Amino acid sequence: MTESIAARRDSVWLNFSGSSFGTRLFLALTVVVVGCAVCAWLVASALAPGIFHDHLGQAGIDHNSSQAGHVERAFTWAIILAWGLAVALAVLLALAVSWYITRRVQHSLTAVTASAARIAGGDYDTRVYSPGLGREFDELAVTVNELARRLDATEATRRRMLADLGHEMRTPIATLDSYLEALDDGVRTFDDDTRQVLRAATHRLGRLAQDITAVSGAEEHFTRIRPVPTTTGALVASAVGAVHEQYDSRGVTLISRIDDSMAVTVDPDRIGQVLGNLLDNALRHTPCGGAVTVTSRRSGPDRVEITVADTGAGIASEHLEHLFDRFYRADTARDRGHGGSGIGLTITRALVEAHHGRIRAHSDGPGHGACFTVELPTTGN
Repeated sequence: MTESIAARRDSVWLNFSGSSFGTRLFLALTVVVVGCAVCAWLVASALAPGIFHDHLGQAGIDHNSSQAGHVERAFTWAIILAWGLAVALAVLLALAVSWYITRRVQHSLTAVTASAARIAGGDYDTRVYSPGLGREFDELAVTVNELARRLDATEATRRRMLADLGHEMRTPIATLDSYLEALDDGVRTFDDDTRQVLRAATHRLGRLAQDITAVSGAEEHFTRIRPVPTTTGALVASAVGAVHEQYDSRGVTLISRIDDSMAVTVDPDRIGQVLGNLLDNALRHTPCGGAVTVTSRRSGPDRVEITVADTGAGIASEHLEHLFDRFYRADTARDRGHGGSGIGLTITRALVEAHHGRIRAHSDGPGHGACFTVELPTTGN
């Protein structure tokens, strides 16, 4: 018998636990409303008769008289009718409001659940509209929509990355295959020219593998940072000095302007790599006769900016958001022609963020140059 009762209890619990959130919420509100009504009835039943009898005594009416009995019956029926009707109406009104709120909440949660399921299925265009139930639900809708947007951007980047990887690998592999086939057929001999071509192809594949490892390590914070006290002026001077000859050979003017040399605690090698990537990128996209300006200035009470601005080809607005994505190229043909793998800016962003900084890009459009700004925290005024 005990086992049967326990089994029924477990069955009821399982059925309830499998019910929707809206059902549970409505049942919980119903219990609260009914409980409040019962408590109010019990309190009134306990207090009202005593108060009523005290007033009868103060009015000089004998408790045992027929007049007192008639008045008490009238009072009792008035209490029953008035309280009964009031409690019934209050319970009905509360249940109606509870049902409406429950329905709104359940509808909103169902919409979020359905959207999350579509996002999990790869439909990143789905959006959740604000249900108008308060700030928390609005933030939930915004968060789900932002999740869908970012997943969509990530998926697009992944497809583009795979396509770019395929292109990057196809060219050297095709070169290796054609030259090896020519060697097998006796069309070519293993002379210095053939050796250089094969070595260049293998070096290109090796560089691609190294770049993939480098960007993965930087983004996963596997790159070890060894911060030491220095100044932004020293960082800019070191980076500019390292590339000055390359700029001179290309006929591009390199200008260093230190408005504020701020104290920072960074890894000079890693920040040097950041500035080197930005200066190399600026040189590739600035024609002969152009200029690149490196500036250090204070951007706030505890922040400093290092900007690398060029007068080169510029960047279209639709590319700015994706410049730091893996293997993204604003100008695919041009970057491939210069041997870029499209991850230098990705590594740059990862290194800057590892120093608790930020990096952003700006351009007024094609033909108007570009400006990259690295913002770092300072260690003193």
